[in-house]
Amino acid sequence: MMHYDKLPKDPVMLLSFINTQLRDHYKDFDAFLADFQLDKTNILEQMERIDYVYDEALNQFI
Repeated sequence: MMHYDKLPKDPVMLLSFINTQLRDHYKDFDAFLADFQLDKTNILEQMERIDYVYDEALNQFI
């Protein structure tokens, strides 16, 4: 299990980081959250602020 203390603060950079991780390393968003020990609601709210939502079929925020 990885713990990542320094997620990007800028929401667009965070989006890029998460989508890259999802594309390269994780089968789904929940697996990413578990590995990085992140709160799902918090991340979803941050992405919604910049008009992005998680698409399960694509395994990406769009």
